Amino acid sequence: MSIKTTISAIALAALATAPAFHASAEPKGKDAEVTILVSSLTYSFPHFVFLQEQLEDEAAKIGKVKVLRADGQLSAPKQIADIEAAIVQGVDGIIIAPADADALAPAVKAAIDAGVPVVTIDRPVNGVPEVLANVAADNVKGAERQGEAIAAQFPKGATIINLQGIPGDKTANDRNQGVHTTLDKQPDLYKFVSEQTARFSRDQGLAVTENILTGLAEVPQVIVAANDDMALGAAQAVEARKLNGKVAIYGYDGSTDALKAISDGSLAATVDQFPGKQGRVAVKTLVDFIREGVKPANANILVEPVAITKANLADAERIGTITQ
Repeated sequence: MSIKTTISAIALAALATAPAFHASAEPKGKDAEVTILVSSLTYSFPHFVFLQEQLEDEAAKIGKVKVLRADGQLSAPKQIADIEAAIVQGVDGIIIAPADADALAPAVKAAIDAGVPVVTIDRPVNGVPEVLANVAADNVKGAERQGEAIAAQFPKGATIINLQGIPGDKTANDRNQGVHTTLDKQPDLYKFVSEQTARFSRDQGLAVTENILTGLAEVPQVIVAANDDMALGAAQAVEARKLNGKVAIYGYDGSTDALKAISDGSLAATVDQFPGKQGRVAVKTLVDFIREGVKPANANILVEPVAITKANLADAERIGTITQ
């Protein structure tokens, strides 16, 4: 049986005053009860909600796995506090999507030193090789697929607005690198007329796109975004200017809203990075180690994303969540 628990900030703070109990690094046994903390980057992003749901479904299938939820709220201090409280509580393992790869490193190292194995998901922490595994999408390859989708739709070239993610974030950097790797091979055909951060936010995707379109002399043919929320915000800006059908918009994440937008023509494509698969692999990897001491063959477990257009919409991981 899998039990899902949400840990509030107040409850976690209270745990810090409890007697210290460090989880054992020794295998607990094949059928042992297991308790893990899952610290999501934020539940305000549909990507992480779906990832969590699939992770918990896998935990239920495995059996005897109790999942403690903690919303990271895009805050490194919040996640650090959650990890510290989980160590005190005596969890058997931690899965975390870190808000800051550098700031979370000491807390992750402290957990491992206390005998609590850690799996990072969606993105790694820096400088902690003792992490059991990092389970993530290969964001460079995913963005290369995004670039290839653009090239396939515009073989004679295109002018492009590039909406980038949070500055300094590895995911944002990798996705920016991937799309440039593909399109910069033909710089005479594919011209980036504006590149600005919209911080993975739909509201900022809307506002930044509006500002860019106001400043451009000509309407661009393409808007490429490092996540679906920014792409959907850009779609709002395009619709407000009655430019539907004149600007092709490409997202990244394979979210339900993006799949709906592809179906109705608001978006040209998204990149499915299979967050559900990431969640399932992460929890199985962690539980296998806790129970039987089994380590993954490769500590860097990468899922290769796929570009989703209207032509292959049925291949999307979350296709069952939309109504055609």
